[in-house]
Amino acid sequence: MAAPTQEPVSGVTPLWEVWSLAWPTVLTMTSYTFMQFVDKLMVAQVSPLHVAAQGNGGIWAFIPIGFALGAITVVSTYVSQNLGAGTPRKGPQYAWAAMWMSVCAWIFILLPFALCLPALFSVMGHGKELVRLEAGYGQVLLVGAVILLVNRGLHHFFFGMHRPRIVTVSAIVGNIVNGLANYVLIFGEEGIAGWGLPGVPGVRPMGLYGAALGTIIGTAVEFVIPAVVFLGPKMNSELGSRGAWRFRISPIRDLIRIGWPAAVQWGNEIACWSIFMSVLVGRFGENHMTAGWAALGYMHLSFMPAIGFSVAVSTLVGKYVGAGQPDTAVARARLGLALAVGYMTCCALIFFLFRHGLIGFFVASRNLEPAVAAEIIEIGGKLMICAALFQTLDAVGITYTGALRGAGDTVWPGMVTILYSWVFLVAGGWSVAVLWPQQESVGPWISAAVYIILYGLTMSWRFEGGRWRSIRLLDDSEAPAPRSAAGEPGQGAADEGARGVSPAC
Repeated sequence: MAAPTQEPVSGVTPLWEVWSLAWPTVLTMTSYTFMQFVDKLMVAQVSPLHVAAQGNGGIWAFIPIGFALGAITVVSTYVSQNLGAGTPRKGPQYAWAAMWMSVCAWIFILLPFALCLPALFSVMGHGKELVRLEAGYGQVLLVGAVILLVNRGLHHFFFGMHRPRIVTVSAIVGNIVNGLANYVLIFGEEGIAGWGLPGVPGVRPMGLYGAALGTIIGTAVEFVIPAVVFLGPKMNSELGSRGAWRFRISPIRDLIRIGWPAAVQWGNEIACWSIFMSVLVGRFGENHMTAGWAALGYMHLSFMPAIGFSVAVSTLVGKYVGAGQPDTAVARARLGLALAVGYMTCCALIFFLFRHGLIGFFVASRNLEPAVAAEIIEIGGKLMICAALFQTLDAVGITYTGALRGAGDTVWPGMVTILYSWVFLVAGGWSVAVLWPQQESVGPWISAAVYIILYGLTMSWRFEGGRWRSIRLLDDSEAPAPRSAAGEPGQGAADEGARGVSPAC
């Protein structure tokens, strides 16, 4: 595949091409993360113990979910490369393959894992009430996880087709439903007195379990919109989306072939963060866990939009690699990186300057003693400084990982993640906690900062080194001669998608 240096003639500037794809994806991630954040604030009104239980239960439930999601993310790689190669009708088979994989993972992995959660948390030495809450929360999420998985497979199909607005609309609607369902199910007829909000007569408050059910309800609504578009007559006529439903080994094998490293990367990293938060930070007590989950909640508000930039970069890199224009792929990746770095650097400043006030939102429960609230705020303020230190390089790692995924380079980042996370996040965090216990939970968080900083630098070196240029995912018959990816014959709909205008909406 040649590497032309000319820019494609698409009628838009490179920056606008990146932004037109990025903003719907960023808005999607921001909407989803903001709703999760509000969910945590709602749970905090019940008690700080519920915040710790929600964090522990959620992250351990997401270990097997993360493995499945990691494999599903490469749907966008194949869809976007086929789009760039002028064979977009091959895209739907990967969406269906992701759905089949999701159902199998749910039956054979997620449901059995849900049964193990109570014993798992008991082994960690958590209190009886904390075990009951965190295990129950995680089990509800795992039972409803099949909806999340098939939903994400469809999302990555539309990302790969450069039609992210469909996902954006569905995410916003789903998150609004999620927020309303959370409010009704968590507080029921009691409402939130601290916020001056009334309850819903006749509804029994479910607390933390209501938050889990609200998440599933919102995810189900979020799934309906892209499913209707995907199966609708317009997309079926354009891409044959309905006819690709049958179980096929070939696309599943393709997803596994380059998706297994991403699956290992996602699942392994979530496992390491689970150990980090529940065991290493948890050894210093429930107040440290509550402060840690509050800080991690703000981290989600920063890095999830950055993941939106990463998804946009991944689809653009995939499209231009498929079109035979790797130099253009590099230029688009760097533009996406600049946007992500700018955003997360601003987040770092906010984390540092307003750290105590931000943590204070999580200790607003009327039932909390002032001394306990003050301790959580003090601990959380220190953790927010740690989080501020690595924001910029976290953006680098997130964006370049997406760029590498778009090019099909998934094995190397996956192996680096496994090595770094166990060496620095787990082993490093444990060593600091044991050797310098006077640092309390701040010690492991410093080790986490080292992990994220080194990962960002390593992914930058890998992408800029250019080894991904030799990777071939498409058959030789599918690989086009170098040409403009934005103006392929017969690709009017795809061209509109590249401008961020979804013809299917």
